[in-house]
Amino acid sequence: MEDGPVPGRNPDWMARIPDVLRDVPLCDLAIPGSHDSMSFCLDVSSPVVGSESCLLRLTDRLLPCLTRPCVYRWATTQQSVLSDQCELGVRFLDLRIAKKPTGGDKLFFAHGIYTLMTVKEALRELARWLDAHPKEVVIVACSHFDSLTDADHSLLVEFIISLFGKKLCSSKEIPSLRSCWSRGQQIIVSYDNKQMVERHPELWDKIPYRYANSPDPKKVIAYLEAQKTEGRPDGFYVCGLNLTEHAPYIFLHPGQSMRRITVEALSILLGWTARQQPGPRGGGVNIICCDFVGLSQFCSTVIGLNYKTPGGGHPTGRTPGASSSAEVGTRR
Repeated sequence: MEDGPVPGRNPDWMARIPDVLRDVPLCDLAIPGSHDSMSFCLDVSSPVVGSESCLLRLTDRLLPCLTRPCVYRWATTQQSVLSDQCELGVRFLDLRIAKKPTGGDKLFFAHGIYTLMTVKEALRELARWLDAHPKEVVIVACSHFDSLTDADHSLLVEFIISLFGKKLCSSKEIPSLRSCWSRGQQIIVSYDNKQMVERHPELWDKIPYRYANSPDPKKVIAYLEAQKTEGRPDGFYVCGLNLTEHAPYIFLHPGQSMRRITVEALSILLGWTARQQPGPRGGGVNIICCDFVGLSQFCSTVIGLNYKTPGGGHPTGRTPGASSSAEVGTRR
């Protein structure tokens, strides 16, 4: 049955997409994504990641009881496990991988500080979710790789290939939903390491991610609009709605957090999202990422953009998921 996105939850939106969109390349569909997808399980007791600034690492060594809760408050950008994000409709996962100084051979995720959950635990959870939703396709972007050695990369890629097997989409062509379904393929793995990508055709190159690097939602929108005038990259690409804090901003706003400033910005960010159009033209969007994807109708709004394409309209004449200004609220 073809139908539009359901407000709040869209666990099988790809399976329900109109037939005319099933042969469209995935890079020409509008796809919801979560920025820094694993930051829901940051470990407030862990040290600051080695790639952070010298000043922050020094402060962490001298005053960890103050530094780590502050980093936790600003680095947490999601609130639920990957399977819950996928249930909402997220189909792009931003996985920033790191190795702890004292973590042995285990790999974790990181955003300022390290996560509690390991990479293997998270990917196994995703694999179980894909088994339960055989027509959904998820794009996974593995990046950053803080402190990983060549041996760590090799072992991680071997694990990914072993875990997902025939579900992996080859990087030789950009698939459509129908071509994925015909081959039983469900996952695209973008891996930000050229050496590994050259060795393994199952891995895709880094996906471009456009973001404004600002805590001001108006500047985020202005940046994304300016980028649209330059055309869109070939293949997959990301528009990041995520706000970015800086040390001076944090110092001047001691009572705030990433969650709070995101909630305050959602009406502006989602208003812009609802006005977009997917597709191959210069201004066409593809993947759109947001923080705290469960706090609003973000996923339904992005999914609804697909119904703007020719032939993709809903039989009622209303574009599902395209939120009016009254609907672009937050869910507490």
